[in-house]
Amino acid sequence: MAGYRKLGRTSAQRKAMLRNLTTALLEQGRIQTTLHRAKEVRRMAEKMVTLGKRGDLHARRQALAYITSEDVVTQLFEEIAPKYADRNGGYTRIYKMGPRRGDAAEVAIIELV
Repeated sequence: MAGYRKLGRTSAQRKAMLRNLTTALLEQGRIQTTLHRAKEVRRMAEKMVTLGKRGDLHARRQALAYITSEDVVTQLFEEIAPKYADRNGGYTRIYKMGPRRGDAAEVAIIELV
């Protein structure tokens, strides 16, 4: 499957990590993580913003099934999604920061545009 990264985790750990990172990104607007994690978080964050743009009850329930905080879902549907109403994708931006000191992993900042 193209674009699918295991990230050195079992499937349950990977799903939990991506849910937490996506929730943190939508809550704070910007997070710092490794490049490969940021690229995976981008996929899910853009799907969540698209659900927010739809704005119906089914989309809200789908977002609640993935995002771990109900307050973040409310923020997504009431504040974040209306900002991107006229935009057809590309809601996030990734900046490369260089290698991390401890293990030389490529660090990146992912933020909402």
